[in-house]
Amino acid sequence: MSTPTLEQYRGAIYGLAIGDALGWPKEGTGPVHVDGPVSDLPDPALYTDDTQMSLALARALLRAGDDSHETLMQAVAEEFAAWGMSPDNNRAPGATCMRAIGRLRAGAPWAEAGIASSKGCGTAMRTAPVGLYYHGNDDQLRDVARDSSRITHGHTCALAGGIATAFLVSRALDREDPSRMPAQLLEFAGGLCTEFDERIRQMQSLPLTGDPLPHCRTLGQGWVAEEAVALALYCFVRTPEDYRATVVAGANIEGDSDSVACIAGAISGAYNGERSLPPDWIRRIEDSDYLGQVAELLHAGWRQRHQIPSLGGDQS
Repeated sequence: MSTPTLEQYRGAIYGLAIGDALGWPKEGTGPVHVDGPVSDLPDPALYTDDTQMSLALARALLRAGDDSHETLMQAVAEEFAAWGMSPDNNRAPGATCMRAIGRLRAGAPWAEAGIASSKGCGTAMRTAPVGLYYHGNDDQLRDVARDSSRITHGHTCALAGGIATAFLVSRALDREDPSRMPAQLLEFAGGLCTEFDERIRQMQSLPLTGDPLPHCRTLGQGWVAEEAVALALYCFVRTPEDYRATVVAGANIEGDSDSVACIAGAISGAYNGERSLPPDWIRRIEDSDYLGQVAELLHAGWRQRHQIPSLGGDQS
């Protein structure tokens, strides 16, 4: 396990929000967007429910991450329920997440609220903070990513997707060789869902050069967890040192472009750090200061949990 830098944490949180906002205008538009391919961030840039739920999960971790597992899951459920009823929840939230939140508000226990048949990508899009908070503790990372996913989704592919994003972000903090990440992911999260495993193996067989979009089409449209993770990971491993190229590729897929770019942006941001992101994009993104604060709190929490002293003015 490496000692990740604050810059990497800020890169991950900014990275996911910017990817989300970059991909949102093209979500569901098909092969040709009305304004052509997405290449630049709007100003101002608004993120979607993907980032909102990521932040809700981050807040729960910061509130209760060191308490019992049950206390933490209850905190996650409370944060999700509060988000579900917030007036800010006006960014086309996923139907599965909203149905599960309705069950929570009606009194269902967190472990029973999830929609058993849903394998949507609403889990994978939001678990990057789990990878940041539990970096270096794979057992807790797996358990928290799985059970926080169960609060809304019950299908094993959705659970695998939630675990996958957290795992890949954690490995990105270690600056793991990107070419090894797909095999490591299968070793870590494989066996939960056959469809998930098959999609990751399919991704491993794709060429890493040339126009990514024809190859992305073979992986699907990202509406379900196994497709979203495979697409995001493919975008990252093609251009692991280039955040902008990674998220632009994700933002231009045919389908759930904001979720794919969100996941890819979290992985790339964690791998490359905040300096790899266009500074003007960080300025344009909604709630930029707050996003940076959340990243700093997650990093401080990680350092405290691992008993790493904080040095005055230290940005490492």
